Amino acid sequence: MFGFFKKSGKTSTPADQQTDAPIEPVAPPPAEQAPIAETAVPPATLDAAPAAAPPAPASQPAVKRSWADRLKAGLARTRNQLGGGLSSLFGRRKIDEDLLEELESTLLMADCGIDATQHLIDQLRTRWKKDRLETADQLQQTLADGLVKMLAPLEQPLDVTTHKPFVIMLAGVNGSGKTTSIGKLAKWYQAQGKSVLLAAGDTFRAAAREQLQTWGERNGVAVIAQESGDPAAVMFDAVNAARARGIDVVLADTAGRLPTQLHLMEEIAKVRRVINKADPSAPHEVLLVLDSNIGQNALMQVKAFDKAIGVTGLVLTKLDGTAKGGVVAAISRQCPKPLRFIGVGEGIDDLQPFKAREFVDALFLPATQNQR
Repeated sequence: MFGFFKKSGKTSTPADQQTDAPIEPVAPPPAEQAPIAETAVPPATLDAAPAAAPPAPASQPAVKRSWADRLKAGLARTRNQLGGGLSSLFGRRKIDEDLLEELESTLLMADCGIDATQHLIDQLRTRWKKDRLETADQLQQTLADGLVKMLAPLEQPLDVTTHKPFVIMLAGVNGSGKTTSIGKLAKWYQAQGKSVLLAAGDTFRAAAREQLQTWGERNGVAVIAQESGDPAAVMFDAVNAARARGIDVVLADTAGRLPTQLHLMEEIAKVRRVINKADPSAPHEVLLVLDSNIGQNALMQVKAFDKAIGVTGLVLTKLDGTAKGGVVAAISRQCPKPLRFIGVGEGIDDLQPFKAREFVDALFLPATQNQR
């Protein structure tokens, strides 16, 4: 997250491509609706592999890195920003106003935002004088603790046991990693013992349906799709199919929208209303997927999508590719929506629930441990 500390995951999927093609509203569930195609994915079967020669005595099995290690590696760019950022600042022995001013600049350049940065600096200045802090190490620990306190309200794990099926509608601009996040979320919920169904509601972007079906095949889950037509009809059929089959979680993809395209934002609002017709309590969660590379622009997206569809949670992707991880602090002060998941790589397991202390610890990793 911050621009003050050291760089860093399966094959990345193609970025979404925006289209302004008008949407013809179609009444949900109809008999005259174009047939909905379902991709049923049978359980994978493995052929017996030929016996392999025993490994050489010196060979060691590959060790899969823990999430903590991947998080530390993924936040390396944020730690490394400004040629060492806080690492260089906290290398000093003396605390003074000059140090606080440089720290303020570092936080701003990490896209923490003016509000969050001023709040943190004011806290540091108060603690410095009240507790008579003397060393930069003490100041760093105080900053870390203050940041955890600031981010803690965002740490709200998503409970999908309150409804069955639990319908999660995902939105976001093209290129934010929305469809890829759906594939990773399917894997995550399967690992929690939940059955999952995917709804390919992005019927306008070229190859969007095929992309989601690829994720369905990879995870071994069914995908409700329609080759062309109204995305609301796909959502309606997906919710009904999930209810009939006793599915736990429905992940509903929607077409990418720019918040400045008001007519297209209205179309995604229609999709939400149709889901509600299929299940009066749904959608149970509306997740907005944000690309962390956009920094402060994420705040504008949160506000615009929240106005259109009532955002209930956030997914922050691509933290491994940016030095603007400080936007999490800005979100906590200006758009405090629950941050359900964060992504730090392209691997299928590189999307995990957000935990404030874990996140801050990865940012304040000592320089000697800053290597992957």
